[in-house]
Amino acid sequence: MLQIAYIAPINGAIVMNSKTRMDQMDVLRVKLEVLRREHQDLDAAIDALQERAATDMLTLQRLKKQKLRLKDEIASLEDRTTPDIIA
Repeated sequence: MLQIAYIAPINGAIVMNSKTRMDQMDVLRVKLEVLRREHQDLDAAIDALQERAATDMLTLQRLKKQKLRLKDEIASLEDRTTPDIIA
């Protein structure tokens, strides 16, 4: 089991609680959620960039490649968090 320290701001100070534990699956689920949000943000940025009249095609292409990399990483993490079912 992987032990993660929880950091919570209390009156401007950071307090770490080492008793908070997350197993590997919880860590993967959190990372998966972060990647999904990044993917959504990139999608919104691409849409906004495409709506502009003077669109920088190189930037647009880079954002689309980054979005595809995130999609692949999301699929990989989903495979790791989904249990194998033997038919």
